[in-house]
Amino acid sequence: MSISNKNPVNNYIKYSSLAFQMGIIIFASTFGGLKLDDYLDWQFPVFTLIFSVLSVFLALYLALREFFK
Repeated sequence: MSISNKNPVNNYIKYSSLAFQMGIIIFASTFGGLKLDDYLDWQFPVFTLIFSVLSVFLALYLALREFFK
C-alpha cells in the first residue's frame, strides 16, 4: 500500500512526527550539554548553550529538508 501525499491524514502524521523528531533532537542535545557541564563542574553552562543552539539549527535544517523534499 503506497502512501499518497494528497491524503491530509498522511500529511498530518508526517508533520507531527517531524515535530517530535525536532523536539527529541533539541531535548537530547540540551540534556547532553547539561550533563557535560555538570561532569566538568563549570560555573557557566557553556556546553548547554552551545549544544542547545546547534541542536535548534540542526532540527530546523532537517525539518526544512524534509519539508521541501
